[in-house]
Order: sequence, then structure tokens, then C-alpha cells
Amino acid sequence: MIELAAFDMAGTTIDDHGQVYMALQDAVEELGATVAPADLQEWMGADKVSAITALSRLGGVQATPAQVAVAFDRFRAILAERYAAQPPVALPGVQDAMSRLRSRGIKVALTTGFSTDVALPLLESLGWTVGPGAHDTVDAVVTTSDVAAGRPAPYMIHRAMERTGVLDVRRVLAAGDTVVDIQAATNAGAISVGVLTGKLGREDLAGHPHHYILGSVAEVPGLAETQRA
Repeated sequence: MIELAAFDMAGTTIDDHGQVYMALQDAVEELGATVAPADLQEWMGADKVSAITALSRLGGVQATPAQVAVAFDRFRAILAERYAAQPPVALPGVQDAMSRLRSRGIKVALTTGFSTDVALPLLESLGWTVGPGAHDTVDAVVTTSDVAAGRPAPYMIHRAMERTGVLDVRRVLAAGDTVVDIQAATNAGAISVGVLTGKLGREDLAGHPHHYILGSVAEVPGLAETQRA
């Protein structure tokens, strides 16, 4: 049986109406770069500083570290404005799935390409709490502020294991809606699950190493008895 389920946030557990995509594109385009849809898809789920750096380069602008820092601040400001205008909501069935997993003794963690100063207010807006209590929503949250590198590096998943006391990566399931989500899970040695609640379709995810592709995180409790060999 799995001991830890680690879920991405935007597009996986939270419906942010695609605002993070639009905010990231706006911030990069303000640097003068052109953002191709395929490049934007490829870098979704990664930490946003790395994404801005890569997307600006792909779009024809060699941004300096100072320019990337300004663009990252603009991304956060744009995203905050968009979230205020159209607040994110939990995806259908997600809270029930997390509650069911926790009631069975399975730890639940959230991992995200957001920094802490973006992620925690987002959780607060949903009324989600973090802690070991029965009434808490999840056991742990890991952001790009907590690790040396974001996805596709495996570090956020391993940090979630550290924070929840899980020792065996074969008993960890990690799910997300982007390619870098399933790459991070594979790199971590976890059960890698793609979900179809984001912008990518089944074929987009199926072209990369994975164990399962599900319609939603709401289906994860059905995999809870799974253990990677």
C-alpha cells in the first residue's frame, strides 16, 4: 500500500482557470519575447524562475538575471490580480479523495512550481490547512522555495517524504497534470501518475515514462493499494 500521495497544485488539485499559464506568458512577453504555446506547455509545472529564463531564451530574448527577477515579480503581481478577479477553486472530488486517503493512514502532500509566498496564500484562499490533525487538509506542502531545483528534479517529492516520515520511495505516488510532473515522479523513483485535469491530453502525457494516467486525482484512492515493484 502507498504511504504518501504527493500532488501538484494548479491544474491537478486546484482549478485556477488557467491563470498561471496566462500570467507566466504575460510576464515573459513583457520582456519582449514571443511565447510559443508548445514551449509554454513544456515549462508549465517547473519553478517559475527557470520557466521565465527558458521561455525568454526560446522566445528570442537573452534575459539577464536582473531581468528575470523583474519578470518573476511581475508574474506574481499579474497572478495575484487574476486570482483576485477569478478566485481558484478545488477541482471536483479532490478534497474528498485527499480526506479518504488520510483517513486510511496515507499521508498527503502538495508540491508546486510556485514559491512559498505564492502557494500559501492560494491555499489559504481555499481554506485548506496543513498539519497532522484529522481536520487538516494535507500533511505537508513543498514549494520551490524549499529545494535546490524544481521539477523535473525529484527534490520536492523527496522533501515531502522527509516531512511526512516516509522512507520507501516505492510506497510514494506522485501525480500531476504536466510533463514535468510525471518526469519528477519518475526521477524520484515514485509511482508516476498523470492526470487529465490540466491543459494536456492523454497523448501528451503518454509519450513520457509513467505508471498511470487518470482522469483526475479523485481516482487516486482506487490506486492506494498499489506498490511499485
